[in-house]
Amino acid sequence: MQRVVVVDYGMGNLHSVAKALGRVAPEVEVVVGGDPALIDDADRVVFPGVGAIRDCMGELTRRGLVAPLRRAADEKPLLAICIGMQALMDSSEENGGTQCLSILPGRVRHFGPDLQGGQGDTLKVPHMGWNGVRQEPHPLWRGIGQDTRFYFVHSYYVEPARREMVAGSCEYGVDFAAALARGNLFAVQFHPEKSHTAGLQLLANFVAWDGRVRECAC
Repeated sequence: MQRVVVVDYGMGNLHSVAKALGRVAPEVEVVVGGDPALIDDADRVVFPGVGAIRDCMGELTRRGLVAPLRRAADEKPLLAICIGMQALMDSSEENGGTQCLSILPGRVRHFGPDLQGGQGDTLKVPHMGWNGVRQEPHPLWRGIGQDTRFYFVHSYYVEPARREMVAGSCEYGVDFAAALARGNLFAVQFHPEKSHTAGLQLLANFVAWDGRVRECAC
C-alpha cells in the first residue's frame, strides 16, 4: 500500500490535511508523523504548516527534519502548504529576518502596512479568504478550472528568484505566487484542505501524481 506522510513538527492543521487526503484517496495509507525515518520511507510527503516561520524552522531543526525534507524534495512527490511553502525558500522577512530551507531560490516578503487594491482601497493584512488562482500547466491542476478560487490565510507571500517556478499566481495588492513547481515538488500558499471541491481535487491529483511534469490537459 502506498504511504503518504504528513510531516508533524508541532505546527499546523495536520489532521485536517490528513483527513482530506484520506477522503480523496482511501486506498492509500495516510500517516501523520515526525520521525525522520518515516519521511525517508514515505512514497510521498505533505509538508503543511501555520504560524510563524522562526518557530517553524526552529522545530524542524530541533526534530532533525531538515535533511529528510531536503531529501524528499529531491527524490519523491512533495506537496508543501502555506508556511510549508514559505519554508522552502532561502529567507523570510518575518521575525526580523529568518533563514529558511533554501530548497527553492527566492524570499518571503510581507504585504506591508499600506496595501492597496486596484481602486485605491485599503486591503487588510492578513490576506484572508477566497481568491482566484491563475494557473500555469501542471498535472496537479487537472480537473480544476482556470481562475478557480482557493482559501488563503497569510500575511507574507513568496517571491521566487525564477519566474519559471510559478505554477499559479494571485492578486492581492501585488501579484504574488500562489503555487510553485519544480520537478517532483509542488507548493501552494492556499489551504487545499479548506478549499472544498477544488482543494480536494488538487489533493487527489497529488496522490495520483508520479512526480514528473509533462504536458497536461489541465
